[in-house]
Amino acid sequence: MEQVERLLKRTLPFQVVSPETLDGIAEISRHEVFKAGEVIYGAGQPANEVYVLVSGRVAHRIDPEIKARVHEKELQVGDVFGWAAILEGEKVRLADVACIEAAEVLKIDGTRLLELLRKDVNFGEAALKSFSQLISQQYYLPPSVSGRVPTTLSKVGDTRTPASNQAEPQTASAWTLTMYRAGEWLRSPDPYLMMVGFALMLGFWYLTVEVLKLPRFEDLPGLTTVVKEWFAEDPVYGMSIYTAEYYQHIWVSIRRVAIAFLLATALGVPLGLFLGWSRSFREYVFPVFELLRPIPILAWVPLAIIMFSGSETPVIFLTFLASFFATALNTMLGVESIDESYTRAAACLGANRWQVFKEVIVPGSMPYVFTGLQISVGVAWFSLVAGEMVSGQYGLGYVINTSYTMVRYPTIIIGMVTLGIVGYTTSAMVRVAGNYMMQWRLREMALGGR
Repeated sequence: MEQVERLLKRTLPFQVVSPETLDGIAEISRHEVFKAGEVIYGAGQPANEVYVLVSGRVAHRIDPEIKARVHEKELQVGDVFGWAAILEGEKVRLADVACIEAAEVLKIDGTRLLELLRKDVNFGEAALKSFSQLISQQYYLPPSVSGRVPTTLSKVGDTRTPASNQAEPQTASAWTLTMYRAGEWLRSPDPYLMMVGFALMLGFWYLTVEVLKLPRFEDLPGLTTVVKEWFAEDPVYGMSIYTAEYYQHIWVSIRRVAIAFLLATALGVPLGLFLGWSRSFREYVFPVFELLRPIPILAWVPLAIIMFSGSETPVIFLTFLASFFATALNTMLGVESIDESYTRAAACLGANRWQVFKEVIVPGSMPYVFTGLQISVGVAWFSLVAGEMVSGQYGLGYVINTSYTMVRYPTIIIGMVTLGIVGYTTSAMVRVAGNYMMQWRLREMALGGR
């Protein structure tokens, strides 16, 4: 039973259901083994069960009359098929499914599955919507088929909510789903392992500096000294969480990074797309790009001061540079990672170059683009500190450099830790935005068991 639940928990439509519903689905599931070449079911047969592939590979061939964009698909471990068992109307198989190699499957009674989802007040609708998205986006079926999935509880027999008053349940369901995922994270070992990691780092700092006073460490500010200074209402060196100056430095640094990051994204993503898409454009531009990319940010400082007046613009320019190169390079790699068969297939279907670029190249490169943006926001903070150290009057880099020259060693650590916290937060925000904008990618990874 535990193995069945683990498999179901990795399967997209069942990832969002409550633990109680997951237990119920596991109870109505039964294993079945098929030999290589054996037919699991054929088109036109009655559809009573939903299947989850446990091991092996199977070939899924949709009836051509269904008019799916992709008729043949090879299913891997964790994939769901046989979803005709939960469609509204006549429940008839829409595909021929046969084993490429020996395979083991889970068979789930479709009628009882819908009953369990109907009882799951908080997460039943989310699971049904996942089924609908699975059919339309993973199997490329038209709305005439995917639209037959009951996407609300009322459609599977629950009449507790009138159709004219659906806004509030959807909002409540989204909030409940978020809280459920947060609870799952808290129940997992991840947050506690994270705390262990921080405890080990802080313990190492405390032991080497304050207890053992090892060489190379004995002159550093200790953990207790930094904490007392950071949270002091009247700090010895003039900066703590109770001083307005502390937040002014944070705000100035965030503003500079935000401006530089937005500029790098606006210029780097299009440049990377064209570098990866157009061979002639890449031959002209990429050598210059690669010549400039390895130059350290500090080497640009004199030119930045000469080119830009004032103390603000040079810092933003220096922050922009490293972020721009990271964004453009990752975007170009994303375009180059796209299988040429996709562009050829689009061309064979009559798409022109602009349509191929818009419908194949841009979406296909998005995972690399958002990976590049996470790297980009990180290197933006690196280069920001370099810029603020040599050409700035405010900011966390300015705090670190000034504290060193004025022998305020605890303030150096406060600036560094604050920089790490703010940098981690901005990187997490980019990651969350990327996950939100690429739900299709998360579904693909979930179906792949990753």
